[in-house]
Amino acid sequence: MAVATFYGLPFTLILSILVLAITFPSVTARAFFVFGDSLVDNGNNNYLATSARADSPPYGIDYPTHRPTGRFSNGFNMPDLISQRMGAEPTLPYLSPQLRGQRLLVGANFASAGIGILNDTGAQFANIIRMPLQLEYFRQYQQRVSGLIGASQTKKLVKNALVLMTLGGNDFVNNYYLVPFSARSRQYALPNYVRFIISEYKKILMKLYNLGARRVLVTGTGPLGCVPAELAQRSQTGECAAELQRAAQLFNPQLYQMLDDLNSKIGSHVFIKVNSKKMHSDFISDPRAYGFVSSKIACCGQGPYNGLGLCTQLSNLCANRDLYVFWDPFHPSERANKIIVEQMMTGSTEYMHPMNLSTILALDSQN
Repeated sequence: MAVATFYGLPFTLILSILVLAITFPSVTARAFFVFGDSLVDNGNNNYLATSARADSPPYGIDYPTHRPTGRFSNGFNMPDLISQRMGAEPTLPYLSPQLRGQRLLVGANFASAGIGILNDTGAQFANIIRMPLQLEYFRQYQQRVSGLIGASQTKKLVKNALVLMTLGGNDFVNNYYLVPFSARSRQYALPNYVRFIISEYKKILMKLYNLGARRVLVTGTGPLGCVPAELAQRSQTGECAAELQRAAQLFNPQLYQMLDDLNSKIGSHVFIKVNSKKMHSDFISDPRAYGFVSSKIACCGQGPYNGLGLCTQLSNLCANRDLYVFWDPFHPSERANKIIVEQMMTGSTEYMHPMNLSTILALDSQN
């Protein structure tokens, strides 16, 4: 019986190749994965029964839709702006029903407002996606993508992906310093607490590495004592709260040393240090040099420095968000985030070590 051929190849073989091409689409763009807290959450908490949400106006007032999205921002947040610089569409929240099919290949955002390194951080927010669950969702994500493009292509997608990890601030403001004589502050003196959370953070990063991540931006904490929420509660004359500043000064150097140790052990620059404290401190110490009128007063809020309570429709709201470093009592404005991402892209080793994101993207594109 004759076998039909096409350019010398059996027709059945060609058909099989076409079926595989349809079943396992090719992956060309670089995927982006986001883990962490409210600084990078883009809407996961909208799907949870928690008070740590940004799904009501005036959040999102400067977003293209002018509607709240779950981002703790007046507009775009840090992951959005990184995606834009990568020439990619923004990652969807992992819990979004829209995250399916080809959209999975863009990556996913697993971040959840309120969480920290420790599982007891943000306990007052109840139902949030703590780090063990964020990492479990990442594992589940890979299973879902394997069904779309196959196991080997999924492994390659994850290996070549960019990852952003933002943790640590809440372990101080929503745990150790949340209330006077908190459980953790009675358990640990501050230097010992910092050592403890660094050791726990190391475990998280190694789990992420074992799940296939090979290029991870790890942000330090910003100047914790300078946010409007802390000024409102702890500052007499507008000076940054000393204890929280001390916490950041202890945490960041130990975090960076831990990242160096991990990279040395692995034998590769997997973990990239992002000096968030330096990035924020530049425009907090000299806001006018960056076109801001205030680095102490939040655009949206109430009380001293607009730093008390939540940002709601009843809050004071500034007319021009671009003039304020802080959008709400804790979170940077979209314009402040743009400056931060610009430093991530092009900053010197003082800001990004051992290399900035532009260098990473150029280097990795050659591999």
